[in-house]
Parts: sequence; structure tokens; C-alpha cells
Amino acid sequence: MIRLTARHYLAIALIAFATLLPGRASLPPLDRDEPRYMEATAQMLTSHDFVDVRFLDQPRYLQPAGIYWLEAVSVAVLKGGPVRTAWPYRVPSLIAATLAITLTAWLGASLFGARAGLLAAGLLDASTLLTAEGRMATIDSTLLLAVMVVQIALWRAYRDGRAWKTTPIGWALAYWIGMGCGMMLKGPVILIPGLLTPLMLWAWDRDRRWWHNLRPAWGWLLALAVVLPWCVAIDVVSHGTFFSRAVGTNFLGKIGHGQQAHGSPPGFHLLVFAIAFWPGAAFAAWAAPAVWTRRDRPEVRFLLSWIVPHWLVFELIATKLPHYVLPTYPAIAILTAAALCTWPWQVARQRWARLLIGVYLAVGAVAGLAFCVAGPVLLWRIEHIMSPRALLAVVGAVPLVVAVFWLWRQREGERAAWSAIAAAVVIHTGLFVAVIPRLQTIWLAPRIATMFADFKPCPNSTLVSTSFSEPSLVFLVGQGTHLLGPDAAATYLGAHSQCALALVDRRDGPAFSAAMARQHLMPVEYGRIVGVNYSNGHKLDLGLYAPVAQ
Repeated sequence: MIRLTARHYLAIALIAFATLLPGRASLPPLDRDEPRYMEATAQMLTSHDFVDVRFLDQPRYLQPAGIYWLEAVSVAVLKGGPVRTAWPYRVPSLIAATLAITLTAWLGASLFGARAGLLAAGLLDASTLLTAEGRMATIDSTLLLAVMVVQIALWRAYRDGRAWKTTPIGWALAYWIGMGCGMMLKGPVILIPGLLTPLMLWAWDRDRRWWHNLRPAWGWLLALAVVLPWCVAIDVVSHGTFFSRAVGTNFLGKIGHGQQAHGSPPGFHLLVFAIAFWPGAAFAAWAAPAVWTRRDRPEVRFLLSWIVPHWLVFELIATKLPHYVLPTYPAIAILTAAALCTWPWQVARQRWARLLIGVYLAVGAVAGLAFCVAGPVLLWRIEHIMSPRALLAVVGAVPLVVAVFWLWRQREGERAAWSAIAAAVVIHTGLFVAVIPRLQTIWLAPRIATMFADFKPCPNSTLVSTSFSEPSLVFLVGQGTHLLGPDAAATYLGAHSQCALALVDRRDGPAFSAAMARQHLMPVEYGRIVGVNYSNGHKLDLGLYAPVAQ
């Protein structure tokens, strides 16, 4: 039997790093969450206030400061101070995703053998959701790493408990420190996988003796030691406002109603999974009956206890976004890989299972072919460009997608999965390198920042935007950006006529000109940018104006 060694895991980490790297530097800030994280981190570095997180002049009381600290360290090490380029802020996500993939390989190999561990890492690495999250300066890749540490420690304690062994103290330290780090990243969210997994195992086995292997008598104090100092500091600084907003409004508020237009009925995550875990979703659906028939095996029971409670919680709360169930993806990848690599080929007997598998296979096939041609089609439809590099990705991916169908018909599930993973890597690389950075029509903020830099009259000029208020503009132009209405913009230009410029859409032009006239000023146009705000679909015709006395 092949065993994975340290050299194998190093190779897995390097491959995962290489597949997540393309496009990272050329990809503009992605509205709306990512630039909020980046701008808040930049302001933290400028102000040297590492407790009170802010976006412009408003407190950003959504989660603890852990992700901002990680990004601040990355920027300080790589650039020496706050910069207005995105890639240094994305490095923590890259490292965290790489480590999460490597740990998935380790856990999968420990449970079901080397082949299953390698395939599980490949399925997670190629998944659409992690491919995106691993390239963004957001919180979810780092949270995934914390969850992996917690769950691996839980498995070790569970396995040792079933064998009447005492788990070494290092695993208990990993569990409680992982819980503390998870709370520093996203507050109580880490408690969902960290506590619901053992609770389901207790209910299933009717045995909780193994839990004592994690030294809960003092372990919870270690988790608190990680998060409590910052909690005390922010409570003092914010006069208690942080916890009322972060827990009362942001966390608990998502349970009862959909926040920021993200409310969806139960079943949302199951439907989105077909695309979010592509190309592995169809294989996971096929594996589901085989997994269920083996639910009494300890390793399968543990992974199901990891997946099911977490998934149900986020299906039941009102606010739903695809990345909420990302922490379950490693467990799903491992079970899928086990079914493909180590268990006999199994045809589902239940009608519902055959229907579910058929739907996922159909969606996976359509998604695969759609992803193959998406790059050239997007470039042509949006920019009227035919890119040889984008076409090259199609040429490389289509044969691999066709091979998936042929291998599947031959019941070569493992080889079909590897072919699908290879196709996904080719497609994602083509999209992030040759397509997405070239969609200039939707990348308004970088174009605005360049135009502002070309025409700003003073080194410390400020930009007042009346019609485009995306966080990416604030990050690229700087903290001095003002997001105001036409009347307030005219007033500001009247008070700062020497060094301020205004960004105004053509639809707001008459109101802005009238407000300028009341200030005895006349707007002089320096340049225009036409495009689409992809966050809301609005077409914009933006002019850059300077004030001139009448």
C-alpha cells in the first residue's frame, strides 16, 4: 500500500499553491466585501490602531480583527506599509487555502488511504467556490483552515476514545487554539462545526467518554485566552457597541431574516452546491448512497457528523450565501474520494437517489461545457475581443470534459474525477488569467482611479463621487474619497475648489450642475468613463469634473 510522506504533502501544497496563484495580481478588487476588508486593513496600518476596525470614518463591527491582522502582517512584510494594490492583501487566503487542501489530503489518506487523500485534495482544490475564495482577501479561506485544524483534532480524540487510548495533549491544544483562532476570525461561527460535530457523535454513539481526550476542563480557558484580550479592548473602545452590532445585528440578525438581499428558502445550499463544488458535485451525488450504506463505520460517521449539522444550520437560517457551507467541503471531498477509490461501484436503488444523481450529473455536464466556452463568450459579448489565450483554454479543457463522460460510462470513476479536476484547473486558469482581468467594461474602479491620478491637481487631492459608491473605488483612490449626493458634492467642491474633483454620472449631471451654480461654480469636464457596475447591473456614464469660478 502506498503511504504519503512529508515529500508528498509538500508536493501537494506546491501544486495547490500553483493552481490558486494565477490571476491573483491582475484581478481587480472584487466588490463588495473584498475591498472593504482591504480598505479597513489599509486604514489600520495607517492609523496604527489594531483594535478598532474602520471603513472610512465608520466602525466596521461585523467580526473580530483576526483577518485584518493577518492581512496587515502580509502587507507590512511584503510591501512595508499600506498600498493600493490588491495582491498583498490576498496572500493570507492563498496560504490558508493551500494548507486546508494539504490537510484534506492528510486526513483523507489517514481515513481511506493515499489515493483517496490525493483525490480529495484535488476535488477541494478544483472546486469553484474555493477557487474563488482562495483568490480573495476575505475571511472564508482562513476560517476553513481553522475548521480543518479543529476537526482533525476531534477525529484524533474520537478515534483514540474508541480504542480506549489517551490522546496526546498536543491534539487538545490544537483543538482549543483552533477554536480560539476561529473566534478571532468570525466570532461564534466556529462553534457550529467545532461543537455540533461532537454533539452529533454523542447522540449517534450514545458515548461521550472520548470527549475527555480534549481536556475540556481547562481547554476552554485556552480558547478564551486567544480571543478575550481583544474582546475586552474593543468593548472598552466601542463602549459595548461592537458586541451589540457584531452578535446582535450581524450574527443573530441573519437567523430570522435575509440580510443585504441574501434571503433564500431552505434548499438553497443544496441547489448551489452543484456549481459551487463543481466539478466534484456530480461525483459527490453519485457517492451519497454508498456513503449512507457505510454510515456505521467510525470514519464515515465522523465525516457525516461534520457535514450534516453544519449544513442544516445554514439551510435553516434566513440569510444564505454559498460560502457559508464551505467548511463542509473537505469532508464531502473525502467521502466522495473514498467512494471513487476504495469502494465497489454502486448503483443507487432508491428512486430519489437516482433522480438526485441524474440532476447533479446533468448540471455538472452542462456546467462543464458552459465553463469551457464562458471565457471567449464573455470577452466577445462584453469587450468584443477574441482572445487566443482564452481559446487555448477551451482547446485544452474540452477534450478533458469529453473524457470525463467516456470514463464515467466505462465505470472508471476515479479516472473520470481526475480528468474533471484537470479540466477545471485549465478552465479556471484561463478565466483568471486571460478573461476576467480584460473585462474592462465592468472594472470601473481601476479605470476611475487611473483617470483621477492623471488629472488630480494636488498630491493630496480628494475625489467626491456622487454616482459610484462601490468600496473598490475607496480602496483604489484612498481614504480621502467622499461618497456624497450631488448637492453635498457641490458644497464640498466649493469649500475645496483647489484640490477636489467630482465623479458624476450623466443622469446626476443636471442636479450637480444646478448645485454648483448655487455655489457660483461651473463644472469643467476632464474625462469620461462608460461602463457597467456589475454589483447592481447599472450602466454608468461617469464624468470627472473640476470646479471653476463663474
